[in-house]
Amino acid sequence: MSTELALILEAILLTANKPLSLEQLATFFAEEQVIDKASLKQGLKQLAEQTQGRSFELIETASGYRLQTKLVYSPWVSRHQEEKVSKYSRVFLETLALIAWRQPITRAEIEEIRGVAVNANVLRALLEREWVRVLGHKEVPGRPELLGTTKQFLDYFNLKSLEDLPQLGELKELGM
Repeated sequence: MSTELALILEAILLTANKPLSLEQLATFFAEEQVIDKASLKQGLKQLAEQTQGRSFELIETASGYRLQTKLVYSPWVSRHQEEKVSKYSRVFLETLALIAWRQPITRAEIEEIRGVAVNANVLRALLEREWVRVLGHKEVPGRPELLGTTKQFLDYFNLKSLEDLPQLGELKELGM
């Protein structure tokens, strides 16, 4: 059944509009089929091998598994997308980077590091994209919000966890 399972998983993931976890994938099978996590992992492994010579690949993100076009084909695929690829401002990216690497972090701490005030529209955009969320409140006067990243942030950047972010030392070596 492993070849058939890989094809079934391919069909499920091709039609999904978001990454699917092993638990979510298991729900697509009838109770009498009983597909355990080990079988699902084996089927996903076989699917990953089958996509080696294809234009798409199996990716594991924080939320689960998805099939996506390989980066090398993006110049062609992007031509038929109606939504324009967003260009992010330096302020937007700096704010997001600080939240990702220093979380949990407050707005005041971001402003202290950057040396300028954080534009409310930048934080609003990050919250609306669901890349950032309020994790709680810092136990200091005023109880400022503590900000952190979300699974949607990890999924967008093809990361399984925050450990997959490049280390700050690596970025300095690249001159960033």
